[in-house]
Amino acid sequence: MDFSKILLVLKREYLTRAKSKSFILSTILTPLVLIGFGAFMIWIMTSESETEKSVGVYDNTGVLVENLIALDSVRYSNVSDLPLDTVKAMVLREDLDAYLLLEEQHIETNDNAELIYSGSGGLAFSSSVRSDIREVIQEERLSRANVSEEVKELFARRPGLDSRKLTAEGEAEDDKAGFMSGVGFVLGLLIFIGLFGYGAVLMRSVIEEKTNRIVEVITSSLKPIELLIGKVAGVCLLGFTQFTVWAIMYIGISMAAVPVAGLLMQDQISQMADTQEIEQAAAEAGFDPASLEVLSIDPMIFVYFFLFFVLGFFMYAALFAAVGSAVDSEQDTQQFMPILMVPLMGAYILNTRIMVDPDSTLAVVASIFPLTSPINMITRIATTDVPFWEIGLSLLTLFLSFFGVMWVSAKIYRVGILMYGKKASFGDFAKWIRQS
Repeated sequence: MDFSKILLVLKREYLTRAKSKSFILSTILTPLVLIGFGAFMIWIMTSESETEKSVGVYDNTGVLVENLIALDSVRYSNVSDLPLDTVKAMVLREDLDAYLLLEEQHIETNDNAELIYSGSGGLAFSSSVRSDIREVIQEERLSRANVSEEVKELFARRPGLDSRKLTAEGEAEDDKAGFMSGVGFVLGLLIFIGLFGYGAVLMRSVIEEKTNRIVEVITSSLKPIELLIGKVAGVCLLGFTQFTVWAIMYIGISMAAVPVAGLLMQDQISQMADTQEIEQAAAEAGFDPASLEVLSIDPMIFVYFFLFFVLGFFMYAALFAAVGSAVDSEQDTQQFMPILMVPLMGAYILNTRIMVDPDSTLAVVASIFPLTSPINMITRIATTDVPFWEIGLSLLTLFLSFFGVMWVSAKIYRVGILMYGKKASFGDFAKWIRQS
């Protein structure tokens, strides 16, 4: 095997695609589109409704309506003196968006109050009214039980919880489990995107060269295995180039956005602090403005990310290239794609479970099994303290699997790349592996 020829193939594969307009545009626009989409979703979730819905309260208890109006005088109005049919007509005429029917049993028992509206009420609207009802009914029940204001305030204060992690030195440090779980999931997602996205790029490249008969000229001067390794390495380097650019853009945008976000958060907090309810909610959530400081990430995580991405990519890319060599068009790849997609999608789905319970038996097995370990192990490493022997075993099995898959793929590639006009099957794959 001539490594100088492999290097030439790598250089050609890398430069041809790195200079293409599609690569440049996707590299620049992808993070901007994702940031814009994320900002849009945050705006949608945090923006207030343009119109406040009006609710007429038909209160047969005589005590709840005033408390509801005290909570929100814009939303709630007292319609208890009107005939119920008149109230229904007001809702149908859209003079009211809804009316709330309250009975004595709603205080004395666990029967639910009724909210009646025309059209679509909306989940947020129903949830908000439900929260208000619970608050005023609870207040009335406590009053009827002659509970003092001091006791009410005592029970209204929910105890919080500060979780800390015990280090090997015996010191307790702030727990970053939630943040690191998110980091692990994002890194696993990046590997998933890289394995599938760039694997598909490599497969299309092989199909294109095969259908254009370019490969016949190329294989006259170098071995198919040299062509395979060079193409896989070139696309792998292309992927890392794109990831590096994205990382630099993310760091730059974050450095510019954090001060702005801090000012906005301080403004929001100063406005919220005027209300006792918001202060209590913040206390219950354990919110501390100091928690907005930059959270550090162990650099070794990125070293492991590099190792698992490279080994995982070479293994999956060899499979994608083998499939591409055995077909004449992308449509013919459909019968083989489930073999490639099932373990990738399975690993991605398992990541949601690993974030919650990274030390479970399922998480350990998935992080060592070579077809899922590139995605699942990086999530475990970021989320929990993984024993070094597990990381070593995972890398070893992935390394050995990479060589085994590359050996099998090379045998398929050697025959398939020069075969035209016939749809290959799994039986053909087995025959090519035995004959080569």
